[in-house]
Amino acid sequence: MRHVVHVLSVALSGALCATAPTHAAEGRDRETSKSASAAAEASTAARPWALAGGDVSLRWNADLARDLGIAIEATGARGQRAADGSDRFALKPARALQVDVRGGYLRGFASGAVQADGGHVLRVGDGSIDLRGFQLRPRRGAGAAPRQLDLVDASGNAWFFVDRVMHELFAADAALAVSTADIRISDALARRIGRPFVAGWTLGELQLELSVVARGGGGAAPLSNQITWHGDPAPDGGIYENDLFMRNTSTQYLRCQGCTGEAGSGRLVITPSATLRNNVNEGTIAATVPGDPLGTSRARWTASIPWHQKFSGNFAPYGNDQHPYLVWNMYRVNADGSLEQIGRSGVKQAYLTTNEGCLDPGDHNAHVLGRGCADTYSVSNNDYSQGMSPRSEILPATGQWGRCGSTFDLDCDGVMNQGPNDSYTHRMVVGESQIAASRHPGARWLFESWYVAREDIDIYNSMSTLATTQRYGGGVWDVASSDERLGAAIDRWFTLDAPAPRNPKVALDRMIQELVVDGARAKLAVKVMEMPGGLWQYHYALMNFEFAFAQTSGAEPNLRVVSTRGFDGFSLSTGTQAQGTVFRNGDLDAANDWTVATDAAGIHWRDATAVNSLEWGGLVGFTVVSPRPPVRGSATLRADNAPTPASFRVATLVPAR
Repeated sequence: MRHVVHVLSVALSGALCATAPTHAAEGRDRETSKSASAAAEASTAARPWALAGGDVSLRWNADLARDLGIAIEATGARGQRAADGSDRFALKPARALQVDVRGGYLRGFASGAVQADGGHVLRVGDGSIDLRGFQLRPRRGAGAAPRQLDLVDASGNAWFFVDRVMHELFAADAALAVSTADIRISDALARRIGRPFVAGWTLGELQLELSVVARGGGGAAPLSNQITWHGDPAPDGGIYENDLFMRNTSTQYLRCQGCTGEAGSGRLVITPSATLRNNVNEGTIAATVPGDPLGTSRARWTASIPWHQKFSGNFAPYGNDQHPYLVWNMYRVNADGSLEQIGRSGVKQAYLTTNEGCLDPGDHNAHVLGRGCADTYSVSNNDYSQGMSPRSEILPATGQWGRCGSTFDLDCDGVMNQGPNDSYTHRMVVGESQIAASRHPGARWLFESWYVAREDIDIYNSMSTLATTQRYGGGVWDVASSDERLGAAIDRWFTLDAPAPRNPKVALDRMIQELVVDGARAKLAVKVMEMPGGLWQYHYALMNFEFAFAQTSGAEPNLRVVSTRGFDGFSLSTGTQAQGTVFRNGDLDAANDWTVATDAAGIHWRDATAVNSLEWGGLVGFTVVSPRPPVRGSATLRADNAPTPASFRVATLVPAR
C-alpha cells in the first residue's frame, strides 16, 4: 500500500506545481486569504464526508510483540504481504466512516466505522484475541483526540488505538490516504498481558486508503495560500527565513537482541516520536515554544520549508526533492561528571507534513511546511526501514542529500532501490550495560532528537534534550522521559551541577566554545573539578554538529557524496602535566578508541585507524587528571584524513604549565 501512496504523492505534487503560488510576490493579500479560509471552514463545519472501501495495511513490530508475550498469527487473514512486512486487507464497502473535512483538510473522525475483510489472531497468555474482520471507528472517552481511531474486534473490544495520523487528500478529493499512523496498545490490552505500564506503547504501523463516497459541501480549499521561500523579500524590507523548532519528543523501546535485564549484554533499539513546529513570526517577534529560553526565533518573517518525498520529482526552490532529516542520540552523564554519547541513530528522511495548527487555517500543502505549522513523526514511522539511511549521505551544514549512489539509489538512475531490510540497521542501538542504573551508580541519561532543515538559521532550537530513566521488567525495557528543553545535550551537560559558590582557587572552572566555519558548527566544552590530593580533573566534550569533510561529485538532484570524514584528532596546548587520561566514544569496542600521546607541546589524541573519525552528530569525550589548576589555553581539532585536511584552534581551559 505504501507504494500506492508514493504514486499518488507524485500526482498531487505535480498538480500543486501548476496551481499553487510559488513566491511571495505572487501571493495574495494575507488577511483576505485568512478571511476566505475561515469562511470556507464555517460553511462546511457541519457537513461530514463519508469514506468507504479501499484497503488497510498493518505492519506489526513482531520483535516487541514477542517480548510482550504476544504471538501475531495470520490465521484467517485474507490479505497480501508487502515487501515492508505489512499485511494489506480490503475494506468492506458496506461500512462507511464519517469524517470532518474543512478547507481541504481532515479535521477529525466523526462517526461510523470501516471494517477489514480479514485480519489476524493474537495469542496471549490467557488465550487469544480474534482480530479477523476488525473495525476502525472514531475513538471515544477521556483523552481521545479528533484524529484517533479505535481498532476493535467483532465484540467491540478496543485492543488498540490509532494515533499520530499523517494524512492527505488526493485526486480532487476522491480519496483520503493515511500514509502512516501508530497502532498503540490500549489500557485493556496492557492489563490483559500483565504489563499495565505499556499502555500507549506503539506496537505497529497502520496505513489507509479510503474512497470518498459522499462529499461535504465546499470541496477542498486551495492548498497553501502563500508560499514564502527562504530569502524571498518580506514586508518592511525584511526577508523570509527558515527556522524550524522541535516542539516535543518522547522515547520508546522497540526491540532487543539477547536482553535479560540490568546485568545483561543485549542490544536494544530506542526510537522517538518527534513533533516540530515552524516559526510563528509574521513581522512581530513571538514565542514558537513558549516558556523555553530558545523558544523564540530571531527571524521576523517565517519561510515555508519544502517537504518533498524522496524520488517524487524535482521542485522549487532547490530543483530537487528537498526535505528535512531527523537524527537522535543518547548520552550518559557519568558519576564522575563526564559526558558520553552511548547511542547514535541513522537518518530518518521526512516525506510528508500534515500541517497542524498553522497561522493560516488553509495552509495544507502536504509537501510544504507552512507558516507556524506543526507536524509529528511517529515511533512507527521513525522505525520504517525504507525511510532510514546512514548519516554519511547527508551534508548537514547545507542540508543536502547525496542521492546518487546512496542507500536508496545505488546505480544513480533516480529510481528507488530497496533500502535496509532488517530492524537494527540505521537505528539507535544501545547496550543494556550502557543504560542499566545498577551498573552506573550516580549516572544520569539524556536523549537528544534533532531535525536538519536546509538553510535553518538556528540549529539549536531544531533540537531538544530529554532526561530519561530506564527500568527493566516484564521482558522489556521501559524508557521513560521527562524535563524536555530545547537545545543540545552538550549545552545541558555544561550547565549541570554548576558550582555555587565557585571554587575560590580558580577564576574559571568551566568553558564552552562554539566553532563555526563556512556554516558548519561544533562545540567544545570543559568542566574542571578539584580532587583530593591536590589533583585536578578535566572533562572535555567535543560535539561535531555539522562538520562533514566530504568529497562530492555531480550536482543536485544527482549529487553524490563520494566520501566523508569528521574530526580525527584532538590536542590540548599544555605541557606533559597529566597523570592520567581517558578517551570516551560511547561504544563498547575498545579497538576503535583513539590513541593518546604527550610531548612538550601538549596532549594529543588521534584516530590511528583512519576509519573512526568523529562524524557529524557525534560526540567524544576526553578526561585529563593533572596536578595543575586550570588556565586559559586552546585545543586543536584536526581532520588529517579528510579529502582536504584541516585543523582548527578553539579556546578552552587546560592544566597550567
